[in-house]
Amino acid sequence: MDFDDQLHRYFGNTDMNAIPEAAIAAGVERMRVDLGLETDRGRRFALWSLLFLLGSAPDLETAFEDSADREAARNFMDMME
Repeated sequence: MDFDDQLHRYFGNTDMNAIPEAAIAAGVERMRVDLGLETDRGRRFALWSLLFLLGSAPDLETAFEDSADREAARNFMDMME
């Protein structure tokens, strides 16, 4: 999943500074729905990562059934700090 593609898909623009707050809120809500429906582990992780960057990611226990995925998410969070 390409980052710019995801931004365009959920927010209609690849420049986050140009996206109105209401559009960001709507895009985040669509992403959370898609995260709940996604079965592909890689795509699920990509969605969760973008939600994390936007400050809207669900907790790890909710987002990931697999402990390896939770550990990868923890590593991602550590790298972003």
